[in-house]
Amino acid sequence: MSASPQLLPDGDGPLPFPDSSGQGIRVAVIDSGVNHNHPHISSVAGGIAIGLDSAADASSYVDVLGHGTAVMAAIQEIAPAAQYFAVKLFHNSLRTSADHLLEAVEWAIDNRMDLINLSLGTRNPDHAPRFAPLIERAAARRTILVSALEAEGQRCFPGSLPGVAGVGVDWEIGRDSYRIKSSSGGLQFFASGYPRSLPGVPRKRNLSGISFAVANMTGLIARACEGLEERSLGTLRGALITESARLNSQAAR
Repeated sequence: MSASPQLLPDGDGPLPFPDSSGQGIRVAVIDSGVNHNHPHISSVAGGIAIGLDSAADASSYVDVLGHGTAVMAAIQEIAPAAQYFAVKLFHNSLRTSADHLLEAVEWAIDNRMDLINLSLGTRNPDHAPRFAPLIERAAARRTILVSALEAEGQRCFPGSLPGVAGVGVDWEIGRDSYRIKSSSGGLQFFASGYPRSLPGVPRKRNLSGISFAVANMTGLIARACEGLEERSLGTLRGALITESARLNSQAAR
């Protein structure tokens, strides 16, 4: 007997993979860290700060920008039972170097994460070849990288590279949904660009954009991965296609 479909608290609707909540999935959120005390953050298992000078404390991943906290909150709302790790890459602004970005991804792979949420990326194509060895290592470790396909109309790396679950924004669907599109580079995923709602704050005044499309998709992927015996990008894509077909059939009744 199936469990009752889980609903998002903001009323977007029933969530895909209704019997799952991300149990047993380790998620690294590469962003600006996290505010442990924020009411939308349920738990943080650990983390690290990347890109600090030698005198700084690499174990301090407290978020001073708010972006990473909002991203993690969006994922946790959809996949509350997953285990979360904050990889603080952005410190005083949402900018960093390619070297530090690669270091953050490498840390997540080395620490046996199942999913890596990278809401942003680099738009410099010169850096694209540097991601290839890390994408191969991630695949060998059964780590799935979820990252932005593009930002402001430009391709993002590593999100637009083969071997990565690339995500774009679809403003027409709710946070309980996703859309799949076939392209020459493989399957692409699209999700809502809105974060978790803030009480008393109109949706249009809250943060929004590609970062939250990636976050929402990561939450849905965590739910999908819970039921997979073999976690790989290929099996994940199959699970998402099957669930999308089930939901479409259900909606058509």
